[in-house]
Amino acid sequence: MFTAHTVETAPEDSRAAMEDVVRAFGVLPDAVARLAASPELLTGFLELSQKFERTTLDPLARETVIMTVAVRNECHVCVTIHTAKLRKLGADAELVEALREGRELPEGHERLEGARQFPLRVIEAAGGVDDRDLKAFLGHGFTERNALEVVMGIGAYTMSTLANRLTRAA
Repeated sequence: MFTAHTVETAPEDSRAAMEDVVRAFGVLPDAVARLAASPELLTGFLELSQKFERTTLDPLARETVIMTVAVRNECHVCVTIHTAKLRKLGADAELVEALREGRELPEGHERLEGARQFPLRVIEAAGGVDDRDLKAFLGHGFTERNALEVVMGIGAYTMSTLANRLTRAA
């Protein structure tokens, strides 16, 4: 039902963002082509995801948060995209598979397991996590700032996962 736009068919306000994506990736991903129907959503997501990339969370922790949201929200295109990103970051196969399956991370990844569990608790409690869950997250070497950055990641990637599912992005 949703149109997979090209740069030429997209609303004018989506075109610059689409061109930026093509320059960065060499192709126009189907998700971007479909989200282009709403310049506000497309540019909002791209800007927020770029800001999330600049948080103080380390790259593997950021990708753990993203994959946790993607798997929880059953966004298959997101899981595929972020699997490739995890591999590019050098994540081992066991870690990637556990994240893809939404299960406890293998031994040796306790810190990232904290980064996987915390967003689940935040989502389940609509932000009202109990002190025990916050202390567990902080106990893995994360900071209060990181906890707020996780909320930012949840927001950005909830937006994209829901929009990708709605538009049936592939």
